[in-house]
Amino acid sequence: MEAKEYISILVAKARKAQKQFEDFNQEQVDNMVRAIAKVVYDNAEILARESVDETRMGVYEDKVAKNRGKSKTIWNNLKGKKSRGIIDEDKEKNLIYVAKPIGVVCAVTPTTNPVVTPMCNSMFALKGGNAIIVAPHPRSKKISTHTVKLMNEELKKLGAPNNLIQIIEEPSIELTTELMKACDVVLATGGMAMVKSAYSSGKPSFGVGAGNVQVIVDKDLDFIVVTNKIIQGRIFDNGIICSGEQSIIAPADKYEDVINAAKENGAYYIEDDATIEKFRKVMFPDGHINGDVVGQSVQKIAALAEVDVPEETKVLLFKAKGFGNADVLCKEKMCPAMIALKYDTFEDAVAIAQANLDIEGKGHTTVIHSNNVDHIRYAGEKLTISRLVVNAPSSTTAGGSLLNGFAPTTTLGCGTWGNNSISENLDYKHLMNVSRIGFVRNIEVPTDEEIWA
Repeated sequence: MEAKEYISILVAKARKAQKQFEDFNQEQVDNMVRAIAKVVYDNAEILARESVDETRMGVYEDKVAKNRGKSKTIWNNLKGKKSRGIIDEDKEKNLIYVAKPIGVVCAVTPTTNPVVTPMCNSMFALKGGNAIIVAPHPRSKKISTHTVKLMNEELKKLGAPNNLIQIIEEPSIELTTELMKACDVVLATGGMAMVKSAYSSGKPSFGVGAGNVQVIVDKDLDFIVVTNKIIQGRIFDNGIICSGEQSIIAPADKYEDVINAAKENGAYYIEDDATIEKFRKVMFPDGHINGDVVGQSVQKIAALAEVDVPEETKVLLFKAKGFGNADVLCKEKMCPAMIALKYDTFEDAVAIAQANLDIEGKGHTTVIHSNNVDHIRYAGEKLTISRLVVNAPSSTTAGGSLLNGFAPTTTLGCGTWGNNSISENLDYKHLMNVSRIGFVRNIEVPTDEEIWA
């Protein structure tokens, strides 16, 4: 069967299911959205094991935590929010807001998050009254298909229409391209080539930008506590999270203290450039990240570089020879590796972070560890980022947390800096159309003189 014919069949089934789904009320919809999250939460361990076995990336324990954490956090954020019919009334503006579905969602999902991304996208799609078709990465097609199967089994128990969630079980670039053209909106979570393809599909699209999370460390902090947070963020799931920490930008007069604290937390600090060059050649052989190191352990990466590191090493910490284009290691490293840089003034720290973002990761995320509100505000005002994470591990909080106000998601928009259409975390609200009913307001109209005063 040709790709176009195969996709047309999937989309026709999705449109039929979505049309039937429009008759479901808010309570029914929310019960289904909850069921999607709960089945991933309940099967976190088996899905984590299958994910590691198939993709050969990441850390089993971290994937268990991710499956449980994302499912409960996203559901906690969605429950009780209106997404069917009249969702709000603004008395002051005399407006009534009516939510309506978009239709059929195409969700391109990455091999780095083959469980929680299909789960999250399905939750958002159904919350908005839509049907969804998942286009998984070929390297993780089995685990993504199993995830969709589990979700559909739960939906069936609740009387959902058949084919409300579908997946391309044998994915290919051709099938994904056809799906993007045939659906009503595209969610593209993955590499930049895929995101560019989504934006070229002719359909409204929500993509993500590259990550390269810079970390600024201020003075007058407990560096043991701070570096522990940084390293825990960097090593989570062997560093495959796009919001994972990439650098430690430390005050020059406190640099040795920060490095020593990092060492106490399991960092193996390397300042010999000849040794670092071995890692550069392995990690960025042609200036781009080597797929063989993505999501791999410190020990495997060190073995590839033919460098001996202590067995207990949690993260590789390289002394960079400069920032921005001065060192290829300033780019995103999707593995347990980071760079260390010094700064003199806080303004210098922000400039260093920006220079690194300019070569990769513009629009994504930066972290600051500081108790100085003026410094925090300065970084937030100056950096071209969509998120500034404050005093927390980025990889596990930038995508939303029970302890911050970022919308829980698996798709982090990077704004026009990252060639994206949104500069916030993707949420269910992005998968709804909203009609506005506008009544004449009973107000005194200002005179021209008053308007121009």
